[in-house]
Amino acid sequence: MAKFRLDETDHQILDMLIENTRTPFTDIAKKLMISAGTVHVRVKKMEEAGIILGSSLTLNYQKLGYAFIAYVGIFLQNTSQTKFVLERINEIPFVTVAHVTTGKFNVFAKIRAKDTQHAKEVIFQLDDIEGVYRTETMISLEESINDKKRLMHSIFKEL
Repeated sequence: MAKFRLDETDHQILDMLIENTRTPFTDIAKKLMISAGTVHVRVKKMEEAGIILGSSLTLNYQKLGYAFIAYVGIFLQNTSQTKFVLERINEIPFVTVAHVTTGKFNVFAKIRAKDTQHAKEVIFQLDDIEGVYRTETMISLEESINDKKRLMHSIFKEL
């Protein structure tokens, strides 16, 4: 399969969809002065090429009562236990992200909790997983940067 090439119109469509995935194609078309059918076809091609992988919804966890964020570095007794430990971590709904990493930790996880007491309970659940040697926790005081567009714009400049 030939490599899919994005042009400036594709970049602009992606820019608007990253801002709000629910933006109607007709609104995008009006802003770009193209037809809604053209937007639909281009989005479909980007989906088929694997550039667009579905769409997502961003929740305001603070309004839902889950404003507390902590990052937990997880040390394993043996790296061979990684798959098993990840399966157990996946059973804890308050762990929203987990990465297998190199360096200091074997696994690095993000948790969301109601408060410090709840976070402590989640961390203890992580500590209790068979194969976890110990954990190291960092509390997030503030999410200062969360900008998907900056990376996308840098990638577009390279293309």
